[in-house]
Amino acid sequence: MNQEKITERLENKSPNNYDADSIEVLEGLDAVRKRPGMYIGGTGSQGLTHLLWEIIDNGVDEAAAGFASTIDVSFHADGSYEVSDNGRGIPVDKKYGEVTALEVVFTELHAGGKFGTGAYGASGGLHGVGASVVNALSTRVDVDVNRNGKTYHLSFRDRVAGQVGTNGRFKAGHALKQTGKVPSHKTGSTVRFWPDVQVFDVDAVIDYSEVRERLGQVCFLVPGLKIRLTDRRKGFQKPQEEFVSKSGLGDFVDFLSGESGAITSIIKLQGSADFIEKVPVDGDLTEVTRKCEVDIAMRWVNSYETKIVTFVNTIPTPDGGTHLAGFERSLTSSVNLALGKNELRKLRKLKDDGKATKEDCQEGLIAVIRVTFPEPQFRGQTKRELGTPDIQKIVSTVVRETLGAWFEGDLKGSKKIHVKAILDKVADAVINRVSTRQALDNRRKAAQIGNNGLPDKLSDCRMHPEGELLIVEGDSAAGPAKRARDSAWQAVLPLRGKVVNAGKSTKKAVLDNAEATALFTAVGAGSGAEFDLSSARYERVILLADADVDGSHIRCLVLTLIYHYMRDLLAAGRVYAAQPPTHALTIGQSKEFLYSELELGKRVSELDAKGRKYRVTRFKGLGEMDDDELLETTLNPETRLLRKITLDDAKVAEKAFQVMMGASVEPRRDFIVKHSEAYGHALDV
Repeated sequence: MNQEKITERLENKSPNNYDADSIEVLEGLDAVRKRPGMYIGGTGSQGLTHLLWEIIDNGVDEAAAGFASTIDVSFHADGSYEVSDNGRGIPVDKKYGEVTALEVVFTELHAGGKFGTGAYGASGGLHGVGASVVNALSTRVDVDVNRNGKTYHLSFRDRVAGQVGTNGRFKAGHALKQTGKVPSHKTGSTVRFWPDVQVFDVDAVIDYSEVRERLGQVCFLVPGLKIRLTDRRKGFQKPQEEFVSKSGLGDFVDFLSGESGAITSIIKLQGSADFIEKVPVDGDLTEVTRKCEVDIAMRWVNSYETKIVTFVNTIPTPDGGTHLAGFERSLTSSVNLALGKNELRKLRKLKDDGKATKEDCQEGLIAVIRVTFPEPQFRGQTKRELGTPDIQKIVSTVVRETLGAWFEGDLKGSKKIHVKAILDKVADAVINRVSTRQALDNRRKAAQIGNNGLPDKLSDCRMHPEGELLIVEGDSAAGPAKRARDSAWQAVLPLRGKVVNAGKSTKKAVLDNAEATALFTAVGAGSGAEFDLSSARYERVILLADADVDGSHIRCLVLTLIYHYMRDLLAAGRVYAAQPPTHALTIGQSKEFLYSELELGKRVSELDAKGRKYRVTRFKGLGEMDDDELLETTLNPETRLLRKITLDDAKVAEKAFQVMMGASVEPRRDFIVKHSEAYGHALDV
């Protein structure tokens, strides 16, 4: 489509015109370029690196199937990347007319030899988009294939197949170019690609160390496979590195263990099982039998860190999935079963708390989990998490049976001394967890309750129950209040944390809240259905909050708590709200307190009319008042202003409690929308 037609379409495009012309079909590789994140996870470094993984995985699949023994990976100075293997080589025979299978692999989505054709028993590249996605997101791709005693070459420029002539010009075409002869036994594929920098973020890079780590992992998965890594970039040149493993997953566990002392030798858990899966065959869903092989190597070390690495076929799954879930479930149950049979004395005193959690069992665990089966289902094209449901049960069964046998001493390599060491380590983890939790609970209680059974932060009075409890907002207000109060009959309780919203929280959440518990304890009459007004330690409860929005919020939360859990205080008229001033006017040697902006404006106008000089002080909070100011305005019964809050007030405000503080969101939303015009405008919702 030329630029003139594109401009015409854009000009005529309207949200109201939804017709056949609105439906756009992305053909070929355009879908990949339009939405690269769907295929490679994003356009950052992770997505760019994913292109290299796609080509490497093809070579690894050849090695895992027994057809390749070496893979070479190169970083080139011109920004290209090259992967070469000595596998069977990509097929070069004709597929569609003049189009070869090689071209199809790099230009058609969901085209490959891993869809149950028998070319691979199990592989990592399963969506058939790997090579074609690399081509879609590259400006240039060169492919060389050794097959049938010949070397074939095909190039791609901006996703179009062709060849570069002797004049250096690229000519589109489907024909392969024979570039040489090789011995008939020499086969393999070499792919070199130049990522399209216009697609990826400017700071996207393929990190050499990340590739190095991944290639090291691959060698553990395919014992005997030799991988060579070369960096030819200017300023980054390094000697060629070679990776190879002989013992597979056992070597991997050794590598992950590092310098941590081993508690056990390497435990190998292996098994297999069949499962039935429905797959489309000739357009119909057909049940087929799959075989899943489970291979796990693990050990515990003298450390607290857990390292569990999972793979599906040859693909790492850093986000886990069903295979990891099956492993963790049976690991925890097997360890608990072994703990129960051995009846460790150190756990007896814990009783119900003596059961190990998943975290207890995995403390110091190093494990590598690999499952191998045809056509796994991944959650996402980037294949970070396995989604095949049946695998969880299979892995769980294998782990339960084999690890159970290891704890019983019936599995090869199992030793009583190792079993005892593991159970002791897990038991210590259980004890440490329970002890830590108890210590935290004790510290929490100690912070709330003093030696006299009252909250430690409560500055109590001497007269009970004739006294009053002043609830203040934080330590800044508590200081002046404690100094200015009459300690004979005025007690001060600062609320230092957030008070739970009792209008929508569960009873457990309320009772677990430190500030709510402190208030219940200070009043001394219990809470909820057990609240006994006759046991209240104070005649009055007075809320001293700042004269601002935050103060109103705190006051509302405390009143909500009292309304739901100490309602008899309201019914008896024993709850008050202090009315702190918002401003002070200093006129000569005298001082006046004002309680609103309106009152301030009126008084200032009067003074201005009389030509009087004055100074205005704005109180941002009770903590900014002098002791004398706080005494006169909020503590002295003869001069302070208190507002009694009764149950009748609460009944009138009950709907507001439910709307503004309740669990249901809709009434609150409707209230806000309805009353927004009171401020001169309506909300745009």
